[in-house]
Amino acid sequence: QVQLAESGGGMVQAGDSLSLSCAASGRTSTSAAMAWFRQAPGQERDIVAAIDWAGLNPYYADSVKGRFAISRVAGKNLVYLHMANLKPEDTGVYFCAAGPSLALPARLYQYWGQGTQVTVSS
Repeated sequence: QVQLAESGGGMVQAGDSLSLSCAASGRTSTSAAMAWFRQAPGQERDIVAAIDWAGLNPYYADSVKGRFAISRVAGKNLVYLHMANLKPEDTGVYFCAAGPSLALPARLYQYWGQGTQVTVSS
């Protein structure tokens, strides 16, 4: 089992920056990939960014490329999502997820945090 705990959400204005963190504990060696997903009210949970243990070639959704950056501190089992130039459409609950390989569909991630709310006002 892997436990994930997100922190860092909040309410900001458009154009602001915000960083999220995800602390992993338990059998983290079984989770080669970590990802951030976003779920807006009434919408599906969509991937925002993902990274593997090596931290090479991270994945970003088109909507966040150039604004968001995912990073991983393997030795401390921490994953960060640095968000810049936030837009109202970035509003949603952000979930940290862990899985055996870097993938896009949410169903391929085995472990999930409880989520942290990010609200961007215009």
